[in-house]
Formats: sequence, structure tokens, C-alpha cells
Amino acid sequence: MAKTVKLWPPLTEEMVIPLHIGDQVLINGVIYTARDAAHKRLLDLITAGLNLPFEVKGQILYYVGPSPARPGRVIGAAGPTTASRMDVYTPTLLQLGLKAMIGKGRRSPEVIAALQQYKAVYLGATGGAGALLSQCITAAEVVAFPELGPEAIYRLEVRDFPATVINDCQGQDLYEVGIRQFARCRS
Repeated sequence: MAKTVKLWPPLTEEMVIPLHIGDQVLINGVIYTARDAAHKRLLDLITAGLNLPFEVKGQILYYVGPSPARPGRVIGAAGPTTASRMDVYTPTLLQLGLKAMIGKGRRSPEVIAALQQYKAVYLGATGGAGALLSQCITAAEVVAFPELGPEAIYRLEVRDFPATVINDCQGQDLYEVGIRQFARCRS
């Protein structure tokens, strides 16, 4: 039975292991953003043996490129981007202790295996709801790669940011389960 859980990063294994597909999470505290270009830069730093611009261990990465903030707002629309574009980089970051990612869409079998191996989860946020999701962001600042514009790495402070567990530490995939359930209903 799905449950609702509040999470406060940095996350530990004890916090993510009990999460199961379909669970709703409300995230509070600090999360970081990164899309394709930022992931490539992070991997280049790792390969070169250099320090990363933030501590990855226990963190949540949100795959988002926010739009510019309107006057009086902290951030513009901040909807999730397609997670599979980061799949080539994800196992390396999980090995460094990343505990959760937020995006939309499916993950590769390699990422799902790495989630099991390193005890982490993949969370889905609602695509097309960027304006609504931005209301959960109380502060935003660029912490790395400002030249990337909206693809820079941001440090976001969030309050009750909603997401759903899509892939858990046990290797389950909410999309696969949903497809099987739908197929049974249609038979």
C-alpha cells in the first residue's frame, strides 16, 4: 500500500530503503539541479579527480532547467525534464552517494540496477506542472556553471515538493507494474 513520506536531505540508506514504488514523497530542505550539460561537466571533474561544486553524498538531484523568475518570484517554471538523458552519468553519481533523482520518464536497466546496488531511488515529478512545482521552491541560487544559463547547477530550498517513487531500491519499476496491471484489466 502506497504511503506519503516527508524527506529532508541529505538522505541516508535508512531513509530510502523503506520507500517503495507508488509512495508519495514531500521533500523539504535543499536539493540541487542538473541537466545534461551539467552532468557532463560533473563527470569531467570526477574523471580529472577534482572536487565537485557540492557534496553529492546523500543528495537529491532534480533534472530541471528553470525558466527566468518573474518579478517578485524566486524562480520561474521548474518542471522536470526527461531523466533518460542523464542515464549515462547516473551510475557514477550513485556510486559517489547520490540518493535520489527527480525527473520524468523511464530509466535504463543499468540505472535501475545501480539504484539497487547503491540503495537509491528515482522519483517522478509531474511533467507540465512547472509553474505549480515552482511554488514549492522557496530559494534558488546558482552554485556552478553559470555560463550554462538554465542548465547551470542550482541549489534550491524546497518545501513539501511533491514526487512519486518510480524506481525503488528493490529494483521495482512503477511503469512496468502499471503496464502489467493495465494489460490484465484489458484481458
